Amino acid sequence: MVGPPPLQGLKVLEFAGLAPGPFAGLLLADAGAKVLRIDRHAPGVSAPPPAPDTLARHKSSVAVNLKSAEGVRLIRELAKTADVIIDPFRPGVLEKLGLGPDVLRAANPRLIYGRMTGFRRDGKYATMAGHDINYLAVSGVLSLLGRSGEKPHPPVNILGDFAGGGATLFQGILLAVIAREKTGRGQVVEANMVDGANYLATAPRQLLKTPIGDRPRGENVLDGGCPYYDTYETKDGKYMAVGALEPQFYAALVRGLGLQHEPWVQRRNDRETWSEMRHKFEASFKTKTRTEWERIFDGTDACCTPILEYSELETDADRGGDQRPAVTLRGTPCLAVEQNVTDASTLGQGPGVPGRGYTGNTIAIGEGGEAALSDWFGLTKGRDFDVENGSYLLKSKSKL
Repeated sequence: MVGPPPLQGLKVLEFAGLAPGPFAGLLLADAGAKVLRIDRHAPGVSAPPPAPDTLARHKSSVAVNLKSAEGVRLIRELAKTADVIIDPFRPGVLEKLGLGPDVLRAANPRLIYGRMTGFRRDGKYATMAGHDINYLAVSGVLSLLGRSGEKPHPPVNILGDFAGGGATLFQGILLAVIAREKTGRGQVVEANMVDGANYLATAPRQLLKTPIGDRPRGENVLDGGCPYYDTYETKDGKYMAVGALEPQFYAALVRGLGLQHEPWVQRRNDRETWSEMRHKFEASFKTKTRTEWERIFDGTDACCTPILEYSELETDADRGGDQRPAVTLRGTPCLAVEQNVTDASTLGQGPGVPGRGYTGNTIAIGEGGEAALSDWFGLTKGRDFDVENGSYLLKSKSKL
């Protein structure tokens, strides 16, 4: 038997946004928190479509007109018993609506007010628009990414939006939850993607002043400059990843490639040999298909593995593509992503979600909202709140 998810009972109000805010909400929801997304009211739309947010599993939604007094009053009422706010807007937006931390935390000192911005809230970029690539650019991280002699190359928006943004805000919220256990008070938690991404790059940044990373971009050991830490194309146009840094792993690699008798094998740290070594590796990998190389290297310590694509992870059960909680909590596991799981302590608990984590889970604006207000906040439709033209609002005569 396993216990309930670790954040069960935590009530979260997530103002609808894109990428980092919803991802922080997803991490909380997957851990058992009750996450209510506050969507913008769409006037005149009786059945609004799902919002463009695929990170909505385990969440509910209400549509609120934040430009109306009734809508603002509803948010203030919900915040009185909420545990966490997720604010994804530029600095000052919610304050102008009367929903800033000073107002909401005055009514609920235990409230944890999480703020997510791209740039720092101070400094020259604070009021500017931006995206993942811009935050990585001014953080310094983008300068590390790319091949030798080429321009910096932005990755998919993993580093800024999700790792440096949403996951960092999630960490800050958890730290504030722990602190609240000691102080009895919530606090404002501010995360930004510049500092979040920069923190993730702590070790690479420090390696710039060591022999491992002191050369130009793309010419270092860990950024594609080293032939035994790189990727190689196979005969069938697929790829293998090589990370044979240690001497015993390197020996297993060249043995598997049939290159153990080459004169440069004993001089692997000599950069003068790297050009010839790379050419030999490239030629060797192109003599066999990826599957053939897997047969050679599987079960060895050569640190040579196939580069798998999500399409094959999704469809080939032998590839281990089942989506699991990011962290395994044996006693109080997070919620399952896969459906029909038999081992809750490993795969998560609960029924899982459609799509197995490969297809996004959207919710319609307002979906599950009435039940959430009733079950989570104790509000009754008709007595405490109403829904008019799709917009949720607090009743003027409510005694709450």
